[in-house]
Amino acid sequence: MSNNVVETIQPVAAAIVSAHQFELVDLEFVREGQSWYLRLYIDKPGGINIEECAMVSDELSEKLDTMEPDPIPQAYFLEVSSPGAERPLKKEADYQNAIGKYVHVGLYQKLDGKKVFEGDLTEVTPTTVTIDYLDKTRHKTVTINRDQISQARLAVKF
Repeated sequence: MSNNVVETIQPVAAAIVSAHQFELVDLEFVREGQSWYLRLYIDKPGGINIEECAMVSDELSEKLDTMEPDPIPQAYFLEVSSPGAERPLKKEADYQNAIGKYVHVGLYQKLDGKKVFEGDLTEVTPTTVTIDYLDKTRHKTVTINRDQISQARLAVKF
């Protein structure tokens, strides 16, 4: 059900966000405990502020309330925020913009005995990503097929 909700709402949300020259980074409809959440992550060059998030939230809420049939029949919370420091990498442009940055990549199955890699993204192709990472005290490089990636995001290096 959550995929259908996202597919229905995505073009509506994208139109509202792009009308303000913002970027729709991600959209998700998830259940946490007993509650459902519709979450939009938006951004713009220089960063998004709380007033801009509230403006998009108000416009989207009004639009969703008038759509027939109701795309979300159950009760839910609408959240609009910036993607934050650990911005997800979803689109090709996200990966390209992350080259040279520290990333966290989770895999569906183990590769070289690991399901998670954190390191510097050094190369991106249409089918692979290459990460330089530290394994204990040794620098290593891994090339991962994009279809093996369950999730990828920027990461904060400690």
